[in-house]
Amino acid sequence: MYMNLYTSEAAETVSDTRKHLTGYVARFRAEGIDAAPVVFGDRRQRDAVLLPYETFVLLLDVAEDIVIGERIRERAANDNGRRTSLGEVAADFGIDLDGL
Repeated sequence: MYMNLYTSEAAETVSDTRKHLTGYVARFRAEGIDAAPVVFGDRRQRDAVLLPYETFVLLLDVAEDIVIGERIRERAANDNGRRTSLGEVAADFGIDLDGL
C-alpha cells in the first residue's frame, strides 16, 4: 500500500476532533488549500478526514479528470479511424446547412 504523510500517522480521536472543530475550521479559512487535513476516527483509527473546502473541490476536479482520461483511453482503443464531417451527417439527414 502506498504510504504518505496522512496514512503513516495515527489519527485523532473523534472526541478530540469534536473539541477542536471550531479551531480547525478557522485554520481552514485562514490557510485555505494549504491547510493540512485532519484525520480522525474511533480509537485513533483512520476513519474520516476534515479538509478545506478548496481542497475538496480540487480533489473532485482531479477525480473528474481521471474519469474523463479513462473514457478517452477507452475510445482511442476502440477507434476505427473513420471520421464523418458535419456536411456528411447533414446530407444523410437531408439538412441543408447553407439554408440554416
